Amino acid sequence: MSSEPMNVNDFKELARQALPKMYYDFYAGGAEDQHTLRENIQAFHKITIRPRVLVDVSKIDMSTTILGYRISAPIMVAPTAAHKLAYHEGELATARAAAAAKTIMVLSYSATSSIEEVASSCDAVRFFQLYVFKRRDITTLLVKRAERSGYKAIVLTADTPRLGRREADIKNKMIAPPVKNLEGLVSVEINSDQGSKLEAHANATLDASLRWEDIGWLRSITSLPILIKGILTHEDATRAVEAGVDGIIVSNHGARQLDFAPATVSVLEEVVHAVKGRVPVLFDGGVRRGTDVFKALALGAQAVLIGRPVLFGLAAKGEEGVRTVLEMLKNELEITMALSGCPSIKDITRSLVRTQYDKLQSML
Repeated sequence: MSSEPMNVNDFKELARQALPKMYYDFYAGGAEDQHTLRENIQAFHKITIRPRVLVDVSKIDMSTTILGYRISAPIMVAPTAAHKLAYHEGELATARAAAAAKTIMVLSYSATSSIEEVASSCDAVRFFQLYVFKRRDITTLLVKRAERSGYKAIVLTADTPRLGRREADIKNKMIAPPVKNLEGLVSVEINSDQGSKLEAHANATLDASLRWEDIGWLRSITSLPILIKGILTHEDATRAVEAGVDGIIVSNHGARQLDFAPATVSVLEEVVHAVKGRVPVLFDGGVRRGTDVFKALALGAQAVLIGRPVLFGLAAKGEEGVRTVLEMLKNELEITMALSGCPSIKDITRSLVRTQYDKLQSML
C-alpha cells in the first residue's frame, strides 16, 4: 500500500505483505469453507443505527468498567496465539500497546511470551485465557502462575474439545512456535505426517471430556473471577450462570472452530436476554469499525474484544501498529456516539439499533 492505513481493515493488507504466507493464513483463516468467518463481519452490515439529534455531545465519555476495572473505552484485546510470528517482541509489544490505550489485554495460554514476561513488561490490568489439559496438574500450575503474576481473571475457552478443521493450516503443514507457557511441562514434539501439527498437538493435549461440572473444579483452584468464552446460545448462557461464572464472552473463536456456527453479533442479544444482567456479557467476532462496537454495546455487550486487527497491526508496524488499531477503533466509536446522540456509554441503548429481526417484526 502506498499510503498510511485509514482504518483497521487497511492493516490486513499490510500484514499480508509483511508475513510469510503460512503465518498470514494462520492468523487470517477460519474453519472449512469459512462461511462463519465471512458472516462474522457481514452480520454487522445488516444492523442499522437509529441516531438521535439535538443532544449535547460536546463531551464524550467512552470509559467503562469490566469486573470493577476501569478502562478508557469498551474495547479490549482478545486472546490470540503466537504473536512472535507477527513481530519479534510478540506479546510484550501487544501488552505495552494495550496498557497505553488504558485497556485490558487477555493473554492467550498459547502465547510466545510467558505469563511472567508479559506481567513484567508494563503495569496494566490483564486477564489470562485458559484451556483445560488432560493433565489437570498443568492447568492448575498455569492458573497459579497467573495469580502470582497479578492477572485479574481467568478466561476459560470452552469451545475447543477438538481443534476446528482449518484447511489453510493443513495445506501449509502449519508448525506454530513452542508455547512458552508450557516449556518444561509438556512435550511440544508431535509426530504427524498429515496436515497441521498445531491440530495434532491440540488434540493430543486438550481435555475433550471437559463438562459443566468442571467449572466447580476450576473454582476450587483459584480465587480469581472466571469468565467463560465460547457461548453462542441461550441454553449455554443459562448453564454458565447456573455454574457460577463471573462473566460470559459471546464468541465463535473467530470462526476458527465450527463452520456454519452463527455470526456472534446475530446471537448476542439471545445470550444477553438469557443472562438477565446477572453477569457481564462481553463479545468478540468481526469487529472492524467503531460502528461495530456501538452496535454490540446497543445489543447488550459491556465491551468487545479485538483479535485479528490487533495481530495485523502488530505484523505491519509492531507496537505502534497495535496502538494505532486501538486508537482508530476508539476514535470511530467516539464519532459514532457523537453522531448518534450518546455522550456516554450508558446512553447507548437498544433503541438506537435496528436488526433484521426488528425489520421482520415490523412487517408482521
